[in-house]
Order: sequence, then structure tokens, then C-alpha cells
Amino acid sequence: MSLARLAALHGVATSYSPAPGRTVRASDAAVTAALAALGVDAASPDALREAEARAGERLLAPTVVAAADGRMPAWAPALPAGTRAALRREGGDRFDPWDPGTPTEPGVHRLRVTAPDGRTAEAHLVVAPPRAPQPPERTHGLLVQLYSLLSARSWGMGDLADLADLASWSARTHGTGFLQVNPLHAAVPAGPDGGTDPSPYRPSSRRFPDPVHLRIEDIPEYAYVPARTRDAARLRESVLEKGELIDRDAVWALKREVLEAIHEVPLSPGRRAAYCDFLAEQGTALDDHATWYALAERYGPDRHTWPAALQDPRSPETAAARRELMDRVDFHCRLAWLTDGQLAAAQRAAREAGMPIGLVHDLAVGVHPGGADAWAQRDVFAHGMSVGAPPDAFNARGQDWGLPPWRPDRLAETGYAAFRDLLRTLMRHAGAVRIDHVMGLFRLWWIPEGQPPTEGCYVHYDAEAMLAVLLLEASRSGTYVIGEDLGTVEPGVRETLSESGVLGTSVMWFERDWEGDGRPVPAERWRTDCVATATTHDLPSTAARLTGADVRLREELGLSTATPDEAAAEVGEWLALFARLGLLRHGHDEEEEIRAVHRFLLRTPARMIGVWLPDLVGDRRPQNLPGTWAEYPNWRLPVADPAGRPVTLEELAASPRAHALLQVFGEGAVPLTGPPGARRA
Repeated sequence: MSLARLAALHGVATSYSPAPGRTVRASDAAVTAALAALGVDAASPDALREAEARAGERLLAPTVVAAADGRMPAWAPALPAGTRAALRREGGDRFDPWDPGTPTEPGVHRLRVTAPDGRTAEAHLVVAPPRAPQPPERTHGLLVQLYSLLSARSWGMGDLADLADLASWSARTHGTGFLQVNPLHAAVPAGPDGGTDPSPYRPSSRRFPDPVHLRIEDIPEYAYVPARTRDAARLRESVLEKGELIDRDAVWALKREVLEAIHEVPLSPGRRAAYCDFLAEQGTALDDHATWYALAERYGPDRHTWPAALQDPRSPETAAARRELMDRVDFHCRLAWLTDGQLAAAQRAAREAGMPIGLVHDLAVGVHPGGADAWAQRDVFAHGMSVGAPPDAFNARGQDWGLPPWRPDRLAETGYAAFRDLLRTLMRHAGAVRIDHVMGLFRLWWIPEGQPPTEGCYVHYDAEAMLAVLLLEASRSGTYVIGEDLGTVEPGVRETLSESGVLGTSVMWFERDWEGDGRPVPAERWRTDCVATATTHDLPSTAARLTGADVRLREELGLSTATPDEAAAEVGEWLALFARLGLLRHGHDEEEEIRAVHRFLLRTPARMIGVWLPDLVGDRRPQNLPGTWAEYPNWRLPVADPAGRPVTLEELAASPRAHALLQVFGEGAVPLTGPPGARRA
């Protein structure tokens, strides 16, 4: 009982529910390990007494939240009667008397309270608007894995100029309102024993973009270095004409060689001034980021193998190494600046083409344990733990994503500074942000190092504070927020997110009445506050689903799947529904069926409708096949036609099949709000 009480005081859950009506108890070992990662020794006989004493004496949590409209916050009535409060406003230098029941400007302020018995406490006070900004109109857009979109000018994988070109073409020709891209976070560089992890969801840093996405020719200083277009053409042709996989490491090796030469070209006075402004604006975060990459060049990309003194970004030895490697640090700072500039240009191109939203950036759920963020922000991460998912009906073994979680206590102690800085950076050049596994704002499944996912437990975060920070940064930048809320979701989470203006994610194949007859949910009953799609990067393309190619692929790889008959029956049920609704208008071939899928999505009240880019040309191959590693080339495939032949951006833009699908969105105007009774939560 004492372990359960100790765990509850620190937000560690001792059980979980993988399905309604079923509760599973977490092992004592998992709970004890999670407490240890939070700095709590569960074996100490005084641990519970000390924790309860601290909880009883504490006037305020390290971070508290208040609404901007002056509604009385829940923590205020719990203070002793007669407690006085004072506030030092964000950017201010003095404390002034403050009434928690008065309207207060949004920001992260400093709160001080004094109880009648003389006790005092200080806390960070996050004041946020009640809801995130909302899209001004209903719109549709494309879901793009940028690396997979090669043009006749890119160097072996898609780049930011390709993204800008796709935005301009699709908006001007077909009225698309957004482009949702995969995470563009900086990757862990390749080590001597292997290549870079191709997954964009396991980055070295989420705070800065990856320079592998640069269009080299668009860098002004490139005009003054020897051209390497022949090597670039070779890389491009190997993918587009010879059937080779996208080789991120080869692309980066060539780009890096040219970028090294570009770095030797002096910046013009104006560009030098702009670069200096960027350095000043990004400050210590960028300095740490660039230092990690400079050290990784010397000691390898796994920080755990570095000299002990360099494990601490604030040690004298690290400071000395930073000075010694000053030129390399500047090189990596320069790359971050160049990439930031091209991201800004891509968003500018999207908005100038008429997109009301533009780029939708993707925030991965975590970072590589040996990477730049885990090193620079080591005090905020829980060491010896990994994020994943417990066993459920879809995966009996659970999942381990190999990502260290943030410590909720350290986030609160610092006023969620790391989370605020991350969001601010990501939202710099975004019309919207998609948060992968948005349920992580509420709780995460922590797995002790070396243990299987079954031996984990949930650790809770202060969802009120996490959401307040998210809404604050979104309102400051005017950014819309999308949460990936697929799969098992804790009761009340979707409702809380919807009330906060965070859009959800709805995938057609999953929209069934699971608690009733299991049939497809009628379009008018879909929720309004969501991005509606036919598929995602972790699922088969629409063509693969309709033709059964996804089942055949999984059978070939020995993965569990529905039988061909079961899969065909599911597809047949959807097609029969489309026929009854009159959505199959020009026969019953594959292309028309895909158009019918998107006509159905248009019948929903969803605020945003996403079209998987490979669906424009009938690609049958998934970009990622969960449960595989060496068995399938995840994250390395170019967009291709039904036969698997790579399709360039230029060919896609000229494709009659692509135009026919996108013209579905011009067949008739659909209002933003759904029909009476439409489900919103």
C-alpha cells in the first residue's frame, strides 16, 4: 500500500486499462524504476513520510495555471484564508499585488504568495487563452513525406524548394489550403558502424530542422563555389531511373561537402547581419545544438561513449572543447540558419499562393537518447527510461519507441521552459502544428531500460499546464494545432482537447461504430474538430487497401493480418456505402473508387481534409510498415505509380490521375459546419 501511495504522490500509475472493463496491475519493479527515474528511492523507509510532508506543507505547485479572462483558478481557493498574492509579469522586474480572480494578460509570469502564518511560496504562473486559434475556413490539403518527393532538380531526395513548389502548384491549380509534412527535425548523424536512422520520428533534436533538406542552389554563396551538379544528378537518377532506395546518408555526404565549401565564402554585410540576429535570437539553445554536432564529429554520434567530462554541456571541459571547435560550431550554426531561411521561404510561397494555412509541421513524440536534445537538456529527461505503449488489442507485446521521456517534475520546476522553447521554434514558420501521440500531454508509458514493453507503467503529466503552454504559444504565433489521437485514448482526453481547440485526427477505415454494430460511421456523424483522412504514413495507401496489395505485402513478410476474404469484405462494405450515397459516379474502377473515398470525406463536417500524396498517382507501397526493420525499406521510398515506378514532382503535377482526384474538391462547395447533430468531440 505504501508503494501505491508513494507512486500516486508522484503521478506514477500502478495500473492501466487496455480495454473497457479490464484493469491490469503494473509490476512493483516497473513502478519502483519509474520513481527512481524521478529521483525517489522507493526502498527508503522515510520516502513516503517525506513525500507526504512536502505535499502537506506546499502552498503552490511549481507551475500553476490561470485563465486570461479572470475565472478563479482551482488552486486559489485551496490557499489558506487571508493569503496575499503578488505577480511579477513576464518581462517585468517587480512584484505587484494581484487578485487571482482578475483578468490577466497571457504569458508566463512569476507568482508569489504569503500565508497568514508567514509561509511564502513562488511559482510560475501560465496564463493562456481558453482555446487555440481555429482555421478560418474549411479546407483540404496534401499529406507529404518530404524525402519521398523528388523533383528533376533535387539531390536524391525531396528538399525544401520541392516543398515550396508543391505548395505553389497545388494551391494555385487546385485550391489546396495546407501541406502537412513529416517531422523535419535534425537527425542523428551516421556513425562509423552504420547509417543514419531513416525514421523522422527518432531525431537527434526537435528544436532545429535538418539541413539535409536544403536546396543547395538556393543558397546565395553557392554561386561562388565549384558546382557538383553531376554528382547530384547521379544520386537523383539512381532513385528515379535505377530503382534504388532513397539514400539519405549519400545525399547528406554530397551536400555536406558542398556546404563545407560554402562556409568558406564570406557572407555579404547584409547576410552577416541577418546571421548575427539569428544567433542572438536562438542563443544558448543553438550554441548547445551546434556544439553537440561538433563533438559528434570528433567522438561519434552516441554521446554515451564520449569522455565523461563532456557528458555535461555546462562543464569546464565542454566549454574548452567548444572554444577549440569554434569553427565547427559556427558551421553547424550556419546550417541551422540556412535551413530556417528555406523553411520560411516555403511557408511564404504557400501563403503567397493563397493557402490559408500553409505548412503543417509535425512534432515527433520524443528524441534519440544519444542525441543533441538529450545531451543539452539532460536535466529534463528521465534517464534509464523509454517511451512506448502497453499491450493492447492491436499489439499484444506492447511497443518500445526508444525515446527518453521528459520528467514532469523538472518541467514544472522550470515553468515548462523546454516545452515552450520547442513549440516556439517549431511554430516559427508553420500555419499549423501536428503533435504526434498528443495523448503524451496527459500521460506516457515509461519502460525501464532493458525491460520489455509489458514491464512498464504510465506516468502522468500536468495536462492543464501542458495544454496552457501549448495554447499560449499557439496564440502568440497564430498557429493552429492538430493532435494525433488515434488508438487507445484515456477517457476524457478527446473532449478536453476539443474544448481547447485542438483538432483531432480521424482516419476513414477506423471510423466504425465499435460499441454498436461495427458498421461505418455515417459521414454526418463524424466530429467537426478534426483532420479527416483516408490513411496515414503508418497505414497502407488507399490504392493498396482497395486492391488488397496491403494484405499480400504483409503475408509475404510473415506479419499477422486480416485474411484476404476479411479485408475484401471490409472494403466491399465501404464501397457498397459509397454506391448507396451516389459517390461512385463514373464506373467502378480503382481510380473512381479512390475519388469516392474522398467524396465521402467531403461529406463529413471535418474542418480539414488531408489527401495522402501517393494516392494522387496510385502508389501501393506504404512509407512505413510498423513491426518491420530490415524486412522493409521504411522511410526510403520515393512516391511511385501503381507499378512502383518513381514519379517526379513534375510528372505528378502533369498527371491526369492526380488532377482528377484533386478536382473532386471543386465539384461542390461544402460548408464548414456540419449538418444538425454533427458530433464535435
